[in-house]
Formats: sequence, C-alpha cells, structure tokens
Amino acid sequence: MLEISDLRKSFAGGPDAPGGKVALDGISFTVRPGEMYGFVGANGAGKTTTMRIVMGVLQADSGEVRWQGRPLGYDDRRRFGYMPEERGLYQKMKVIEQIEYFGRLQGLSAQAAKKSATDLIERLGLVERRNDAVQALSLGNQQRVQLAVALVHDPAVLVLDEPFSGLDPIAVDTLATALQERCRGGVPVIFSSHQLELVERLCDSVGIVSGGRMVATGTVADLRGAESNTLRVVVRDPAHGWADGLPGTVTVRGDRHILQTADVDDQEVLRRAMKAGHVEYFGVEQPTLTEIFKEAVA
Repeated sequence: MLEISDLRKSFAGGPDAPGGKVALDGISFTVRPGEMYGFVGANGAGKTTTMRIVMGVLQADSGEVRWQGRPLGYDDRRRFGYMPEERGLYQKMKVIEQIEYFGRLQGLSAQAAKKSATDLIERLGLVERRNDAVQALSLGNQQRVQLAVALVHDPAVLVLDEPFSGLDPIAVDTLATALQERCRGGVPVIFSSHQLELVERLCDSVGIVSGGRMVATGTVADLRGAESNTLRVVVRDPAHGWADGLPGTVTVRGDRHILQTADVDDQEVLRRAMKAGHVEYFGVEQPTLTEIFKEAVA
C-alpha cells in the first residue's frame, strides 16, 4: 500500500514570483494493492509535484511517503515504474534496444531484459516498430514505448503522469488494458489525467487536487453518491407551461422538453409529466466526475 501523508512543498520566489509559490499544502491519500487511482486537477494544482516527490525527484518540505507501512526509500523506488509527463526517451535509439536498455538499468540481466522487452512490444502493439528509431514514431507509439520502459522490470507500483495525453482511442484502449492487467496482479497504479471521462471509466478511486490541497477523494461511487442526484424527465410534445412552478431547468429540443431538477416530489413530477404529454424518459441520474470536479474546484 502506498501512503502519501500531509505533503507540503513550496518553491522560492524569483523575478517573476517574488513571493514564492506554495505547490503542496497538506496532500494526503492512499493507493491500495490492485487499485487504480486517478489524480486529477487543473494545470499547476500540484499533481506533478506530488508524483516527483513520490519518486524522489523532489524532496518535500514536510510530510511522508510510505510503502508497505514504512518510509519509502531508494531501494523501494527502484522497484517502481515511473512515466514522467516530460518523456525521457533516447530519440535515435531503436525501440527494442531502448526498452532492453532501461531494463538493464533496473537490474535485469541481458536475457531477462530482452525477454521482457519482447513481451511488452507484442503486448503494446509495437512489433512492426521494434527496429524503428523513437524519433520516427508517432506520439501514440512513443507513449507506448514510454509505458514499456515503465513496465519492463515488472514494477511493484506504477506512477504515471498524464500517460494518455494526446493519444487516439485505440492507443488509449491499449494502454488502459495494460494497466488494468497490472492492477489485477495486485499492483497499485496512480495516474494523473485531464481526461475525466477516462478517469471515471478506469479508476477505482479518485483524488481531486486544487491549489495544492486535496479537495475531494474517495471511490468514484462514493464521490458520485455524495452529491445531489438529478431527476431528469423527457416529455414529448407537452402542454404549454406543464413544468411551471417546479424547481430546476427546462431545455427545449425540438418537440421534446427536458426537465432537470432535484429535491422534489418525484411522483408529483411524474403525474404532471404524464398528464402533459408522452414521457420518454424519467429517472434519477448521478453527477459525472466532470460535474463533481467543477463543483469541487469552484
């Protein structure tokens, strides 16, 4: 289990920021074995700083990162897989050689590195590109190589900063499947992303960070359930003024009226809708992660 506890980090001021900047102001969350954790927030919210502290690239001013109940150390981090937002590939090196090289850096034997690299190339759809230089690859294929580098040593934890950025749907599905397979093997996975629909689809738990503070965290189901649910009613060709006096908003799309409301007597709304016209839809909808995010950071 990966535990991040009360991380704080400030950067000194300079000519453009004489007062300095508080990057993290008490960030705390936990990623459990086999859990995929989505770390979301606006640009500059503190996501990358948090990940860099986890990986030892930056040092926190205070707070602690723990792995398996003990302070995270150098040897532990060597077992982690890290995919930084700024990609770190050698552009002129061939794909297969690159993955093998990083496997050797992680302590694998030449034979083990070659086998792992070959397996990942097949798993991530890079067989036809294995002998191409990285600089000749599309962005999506470079992302696949970067993920292979993070996976080559069979890491105990995956920390991925914007791994799906700029990818087409096929590449997204390929990378998502690879991460889900690792989760099923018990590996904790944390990744940041601005693609909230993707986070909602893939993640077990989510943390929303704003201004260096965690403003919401929990399972996707719990976060959605904690918000007010919306009653949505679609009535076709209704009588004029049928929703007068009801709270909420009515949107007109052709001959359909769509009422969205909350905290009302749903049976009374249903009676009025049925009397007014043909009810095509009547149901309670939970907010999306995008809606929760907007509310949390407002």
